[in-house]
Formats: sequence, structure tokens, C-alpha cells
Amino acid sequence: MDDTLVRYAHFVGIMLLAAMLVAQNLLLSHRLPRRELRRLLLLDRVYGLAAMIILAAGLLLWLMVGKASAFYSANPLFHTKLGLFALVAAMSLFPTVALLKLQRQAGDVLAVSPSIVLIKRLELLLLMTFPLLAVLIAKGVGNGNG
Repeated sequence: MDDTLVRYAHFVGIMLLAAMLVAQNLLLSHRLPRRELRRLLLLDRVYGLAAMIILAAGLLLWLMVGKASAFYSANPLFHTKLGLFALVAAMSLFPTVALLKLQRQAGDVLAVSPSIVLIKRLELLLLMTFPLLAVLIAKGVGNGNG
């Protein structure tokens, strides 16, 4: 199987996820107009879709196409990257549920918990570590080659 399309899907997923996370952080505030909440929820759906694309393409790259799976499986930095991906995914569930609950509240301006804003900011900060890890892994750092 040619890995070009899988790598392309992986990169597009990453760019889409990053764009959605930046957009969410730009829209998110402690006092949120209802129309902005609708936009945030749409961005959140696309964010989730992008995460699924990244996961599916990443698994294909790891297990089926590209470099041998042992190249990644033996690398502790790769496991760090997987763990951070799982952490960011888990972190994103709390804001999603909170925003869905917020949708049921009355009013034109809704109060957003400071913890929701903090979690979305932390997701963005953690996302910034992924390119560094990817470059280090590609160079063989962690496999005793870098």
C-alpha cells in the first residue's frame, strides 16, 4: 500500500485539529454569547473528526505502511507521543460535555467555567510538543540513533 495518501490524511488531520483548537481558543471566553456557543460546538465536532483522522492514519502508518512498526514500537519518544495524544483526547472530553450542558441553559450570554478555558489552553500548549516529538522520532532519537 502506498503511504502517500495515508501521510497526506495524517498531515491534513493534524492541520485541521490545530486550526479547530486555535479557533476554539479564540472564541472561548468566560462570558459566551449563545451564537458563539453554537460555533464552538461545531468547531468541537470538526476537532473530534480531525482527531479520528489522525488516529486512523497514525495507526496505519505505525502498523501497515511506511517504516517498519518496530522502528516506532521500540522508541520511548513514540510512546510519549501516543500518551500525550491520549491525554489531550481525554482532556477534550470535559470541555465538550460542559459545552453541551451549557447549551441547555437559558440566556443570551452564558457563563463558562474557568476550568473549561484552562483545559482548552492546555490542550493547545500540549499540541505544540507533537511536532518536536515527531521530528525527534523521525531522526531516530530514542532508538539509540540520535
